[in-house]
Amino acid sequence: MEGARFLLERQSIEEDGRAARYRAAVYTPDAVFEYTALLRVGGEVEMAAVGVEAPRELQDKLLAHARQAARAAERKAAEELPPWPYRVTRWRGPGRG
Repeated sequence: MEGARFLLERQSIEEDGRAARYRAAVYTPDAVFEYTALLRVGGEVEMAAVGVEAPRELQDKLLAHARQAARAAERKAAEELPPWPYRVTRWRGPGRG
């Protein structure tokens, strides 16, 4: 594998504002792995594959990015910023953790 791009794209925000639903994906040069993700304030994430799951290492990195966005939501709201970003993208190339 030569690297991967990780995407979280918001689909909706729960009525109370303490959770958001995202379409999540891992893009590699050879494949795309898609997920649904529910992120909750404080860092809790529920993620389910839509089709074939990514290899464990890539799935774990996607989950870590989702948890980071969920943990940041409460701080952003306290700072009167939008807590749930529309899109989060991260790239991890060869040799990058």
